[in-house]
Amino acid sequence: QVQLVESGGGLVQAGGSLRLSCTTSGLTFSMYAMGWFRRAPGKEREFVASITASGSRTSLADSVKGRSTISRDNAKNTVYLQVNRLKPEDTAVYYCAAALIPSKWNYWGQGTQVTVSS
Repeated sequence: QVQLVESGGGLVQAGGSLRLSCTTSGLTFSMYAMGWFRRAPGKEREFVASITASGSRTSLADSVKGRSTISRDNAKNTVYLQVNRLKPEDTAVYYCAAALIPSKWNYWGQGTQVTVSS
């Protein structure tokens, strides 16, 4: 079956950095666009970043633009999200997702908690 497993979350001080990873299995990774989403306490899930199947194009939410990078390694079936200059408002559960058709997210991971202390 398809699995998406996030890792790399944790507790970090404001201004710090984290690199989240999402390793997949059970799907042809190179055919899927990948995305990162987050859900903060008491808020709706929101889009953070996405990358096309080839890795040629990326998209970032305004909230993380300029301090984040999404990348992928198709040989490792893994997508990454690097977030720098973390802010307390980045505190959330971060989820990765896979889409065979752009923006139609077929599969989701269980999430990894990121907590940014001020």
